[in-house]
Amino acid sequence: QVQLVESGGGLVQAGGSLRLSCPASGRIISTNAMGWYRQAPGKQRELVAAIGSGGNTNYADSVKGRFTISRDNAKNTVYLQMNSLKPKDTAVYYCNAQGWVGRPVNRYDSWGQGTPVTVSS
Repeated sequence: QVQLVESGGGLVQAGGSLRLSCPASGRIISTNAMGWYRQAPGKQRELVAAIGSGGNTNYADSVKGRFTISRDNAKNTVYLQMNSLKPKDTAVYYCNAQGWVGRPVNRYDSWGQGTPVTVSS
């Protein structure tokens, strides 16, 4: 129903920056929460940052002050600006979006395929 495609991941040195993007496409009527999660090898997927439709944000303690989540509602796109990257930020980053689709009207909760981020020391 709704497709999410992450981009912007890659290899960066510690202290560097990356900007992730994730547009949502499909029969979207409205998008409520959007967020970024990450999963490091051998670990569970964890929330990195989330943003509501009104712009309210929530961050994991480990990224506060370094990462910024934002969204463009007209484009149904969520972004993650990552600064001062550390080796422990290395993971596959996934975007998530929740909201409503039409024809027929139904809720959606969709995930992207993930984009890898590797931070070298």
